Amino acid sequence: MYIALFSSLLGLVFLYFGAEALVKGSSSLGLRLGLSPLVVGLTIVAFGTSMPELTVSMYAAYTGQTDIAVGNVVGSNIANIGLILGLSALIRPLHIDLKLIRIDVPIMIGVSILLCLLLIDNQLGMIEGALLIAGLFIFIIFSVVEARQARLPEPEESEIVLAARWGGWLQEVLLIAGGLVMLIIGGRVLVNGAVQIALLAGVSEAVIGLTIVAVGTSLPELATSVLAAARNMSDISVGNIVGSNIFNTMGVLGASALMAPLPLGNVTWGDLGVMLAFTIVLLPLMRAGFLLKRRDGIILLVSYLIYITTLIAMA
Repeated sequence: MYIALFSSLLGLVFLYFGAEALVKGSSSLGLRLGLSPLVVGLTIVAFGTSMPELTVSMYAAYTGQTDIAVGNVVGSNIANIGLILGLSALIRPLHIDLKLIRIDVPIMIGVSILLCLLLIDNQLGMIEGALLIAGLFIFIIFSVVEARQARLPEPEESEIVLAARWGGWLQEVLLIAGGLVMLIIGGRVLVNGAVQIALLAGVSEAVIGLTIVAVGTSLPELATSVLAAARNMSDISVGNIVGSNIFNTMGVLGASALMAPLPLGNVTWGDLGVMLAFTIVLLPLMRAGFLLKRRDGIILLVSYLIYITTLIAMA
């Protein structure tokens, strides 16, 4: 058990620093190539923080650990809203941009509903995976086009992204390459450790995927959103979570389904229902004064803890 726990923790360390390197290198390179900070923040930062979910789920799908592949995404989406946005709102009330309410959050809700519809037969096949990937490309193109037409944020609002612009293109390429290598290694080590923990603890791989693996792969989102909230950068804090959930659902599950068909397995419709409930309830919370208050953060955080406690108790 100690070896399995050490292996999982080592995998999380690789995933965290790999994602940090990838986000810093790619965002700096994006700025160097002429992309605006807003475009970089909406795409590279949000998607970069989801790379741990991508590497873990794809490796799990490739090795036949499909419960971890699916549970990782469902659990990460729940943790992103309940745990990370809850903590961020507790640190500082988050001001909500009208664009998030009108466009991005409805897209996140629509994508979550689409996933449930595709899983009606309790399996996500290669065709469904290709559909999700195609939808992700459409979302990226739409985001870039829409962002170029929008007002650029003030420099202090882009501090996290701008801070990444630190060296020449060679350093940026090396960061990207090193980050990808660390993500691949970390994903493999974490999945192997998680499988061993599940076997030794007598719980299903789905429960491990929904809890330990999901929270572990969400560490980059946690670091980014909490830091942004502390620095009063609400757009980055909230936008990172919304963009990451969209990428998790369409990109991570889509790519994993292309590796191998993903049966729902021991990830239940109850888990999907919790994910959908967190996603949908976020919209009215945001619309109330265009602010996620500390009270809302408490509601999200307590709801997440109740879900996790119930899941572990049932396991």
